[in-house]
Amino acid sequence: MKISAVPFAALGPLTAYSLWKLRQDVFVVEQDCPYPDLDGRDLAPETRHVVMEDDNGVVVGCARVLDDGDEWRIGRVALHRTVRGQGWAERIMQAALQVCPDRDVVLDAQSPLARWYAGFGFEVCGPEFVEDGIPHLPMVRRSE
Repeated sequence: MKISAVPFAALGPLTAYSLWKLRQDVFVVEQDCPYPDLDGRDLAPETRHVVMEDDNGVVVGCARVLDDGDEWRIGRVALHRTVRGQGWAERIMQAALQVCPDRDVVLDAQSPLARWYAGFGFEVCGPEFVEDGIPHLPMVRRSE
């Protein structure tokens, strides 16, 4: 497996297509949450796409890191069902955190995953809320 963190401009067309297909398959189809995934933030020059490709160049994991000014925001963390439960999500999060220097990092965790994110130093920082029919918790990882 190969994991990289790159801006949109460095994504080849097939990689970009595969990345968006994975996000659609996981969030829209599998989790039954129709939402506007293509929100324009993928294109921002400061956005970093964490992309995990298998040995054949197929995108099987991803995350998106946004620059929100005072803080970084990690989202769109997804794995293809064929690679779940093998420790790859941890590698994707580690790669995402590496591109978040010197500022707090925030994310909105699906509530059942809050304990998993806590393993990376995130703590709940607000009340639970429902987004697209799924309970979420806002979390923050304070800069050191």
